[in-house]
Amino acid sequence: MNDRAEETRTVVVERQISHPPEKLWRALTQPHLMEEWLMKNDFNPVVGHRFNISADWGGVLDCEVLAVEPHKTLSYTWNLAHQDPAFDLRSVVTFTLTPTPTGTHLRMEQAGFRPEQRRAYGGAKMGWPQFFEKLEELLARTD
Repeated sequence: MNDRAEETRTVVVERQISHPPEKLWRALTQPHLMEEWLMKNDFNPVVGHRFNISADWGGVLDCEVLAVEPHKTLSYTWNLAHQDPAFDLRSVVTFTLTPTPTGTHLRMEQAGFRPEQRRAYGGAKMGWPQFFEKLEELLARTD
């Protein structure tokens, strides 16, 4: 068996956010706010909660909350069922919030891209920074 076939890739995006962890946490966990920067969803920050995220391009992500540590860590599956193995994604998204003197250091990690999923991996590398731009715009205009 080839070990390389089992290797997965991870997308990591980090940002310094000029808002406190509590404010950022609300944007990461309240469905109506998540919809403004991410996508439509029926999220609930409770471990074991299953939810969907509906993409503008018509895809539906099947997700399950794995970890919730308010104002610190949020993790959930990010799965897309697809007949083509290159797009049949089974991944985990983890947000880590670390307070800083000027706000919050936000780290997002999406792990689980298989070698044949180059396009999905590339899409995530391009997509998450765009999501974070929308997130920062949302935080700037909300209390």
